[in-house]
Amino acid sequence: MKTITNKLTLTAAYILITCTIIITNTATAGMADTMINEYIQQGAKPSAEAGKALWNREFIHAKSKGKAHRCASCHTNNLTKIGKHFRTGKLIEPMAPSINSERFTERKKINKWFKRNCKWTVGRECTVQEKADVLVYLKNL
Repeated sequence: MKTITNKLTLTAAYILITCTIIITNTATAGMADTMINEYIQQGAKPSAEAGKALWNREFIHAKSKGKAHRCASCHTNNLTKIGKHFRTGKLIEPMAPSINSERFTERKKINKWFKRNCKWTVGRECTVQEKADVLVYLKNL
C-alpha cells in the first residue's frame, strides 16, 4: 500500500510540475503575443530579423556622450546568460523566456523597460515597429 501511495505522490508531483511549466510558458507567450498583436493593429509588421539587427546595432547620440550604446552592451550577445548594466554593474537576469520565465509576463514591466532602455540605448523612445521587432525576436529565444 505504501508503494502505491509513493507512486501516486510522485505522479501527482510530476503532473503539477508539468502543468506549472506549461502555464508559465503560456503566460509568457500570451502577453508577448498580445502586445505584438496590438503593435500590428497600430501598423507594425514584426520581423525577428529586424529585431535582432536592432538589438545588436550601435547607437551614438547626444545623451551617450560619444559612447556607443546597444542592447547587448548590458544584456550581452547571448541572451540566455546573465547580463550586467553598462554603467552601474547591476546584474540583469537573462532575456530569453526559455531561461527566465519572468520575461514578458507583465505589460507594465514591458512598457517600463522599453521606455527606459530605448531612451538610454537609442536616445529616444522606440517606435511601435521597433518594439514589435524586438519583442518578436526576444520571445522566441
